[in-house]
Amino acid sequence: MTQTPQATIAELLLRAAQSGLARIDAQMLLLHVLGQPQGGRAWLLAHDTDPVTADTQTQFAALCARRVAGEPVAYLTGVKEFWGLPLRVDARVLDPRPDTETLVSWALEVMADVRNPVIADLGTGSGAIALAIQSERPDARVLAVDASADAIAVAQANAAALQLPVEFALANWLEGVAQGPFDLIVSNPPYIPAADPHLAALTHEPLCALASGADGLDDIRRIITQAQHRLKPGGWLLLEHGYDQSEAVQTLLRAAQWHAVQSQNDLAGCARCTGAQRPD
Repeated sequence: MTQTPQATIAELLLRAAQSGLARIDAQMLLLHVLGQPQGGRAWLLAHDTDPVTADTQTQFAALCARRVAGEPVAYLTGVKEFWGLPLRVDARVLDPRPDTETLVSWALEVMADVRNPVIADLGTGSGAIALAIQSERPDARVLAVDASADAIAVAQANAAALQLPVEFALANWLEGVAQGPFDLIVSNPPYIPAADPHLAALTHEPLCALASGADGLDDIRRIITQAQHRLKPGGWLLLEHGYDQSEAVQTLLRAAQWHAVQSQNDLAGCARCTGAQRPD
């Protein structure tokens, strides 16, 4: 039987690069198969001449092929760090994006002077937003809502692992949610137009968490309508959306007579989140 030639860590990363894989993705996958912490990229450099077993080479090659085919790294490793929290993720939920930390930062800012705030995270998915807020505000009562029982199961497991007391509700946005009124409602809802060609590259993630009608704003419209009746006076609604949708979302909020309508930029300088205070 032909044995796989021995290779070093550096050689495996070079092969991955030659296959078209981004270096950081290859590093994360190799750390995973080697059983090293995901933050151990410096470890790879220090051990770049270490030999790798044939079994590890096979596992790494298989994961690289799946990544090249478009599967998110987080699904391949089963974990994604968000706001410094290690979250378990799989194909039942969206892969949490770093851009969404903009929404968390803004949520913490608007709640900075509110004692014991009551907060709802709509469409929680892995629980990323709710858990991040709860980790920073132990005095808050945080409710994570999702219409997917599978997503709720993932988020509950993350809350248990992190020992964070987030509450959960299975519901379509705020429909049927008994808790409230809220000081803050946050959401990273589906916002991609149904015919957007970019969806073709996201086939590994749940479509129901990505697309929302012809213009991508159907769910945002529903949330705006429901939220204005579920917030306390002066309460905030903060929404994540596409990089080119801030003007449209601001228009929806102003048409519904919301106050202090504004947007926040992500790290790339794109207006990624839009929010406002409840109308009287």
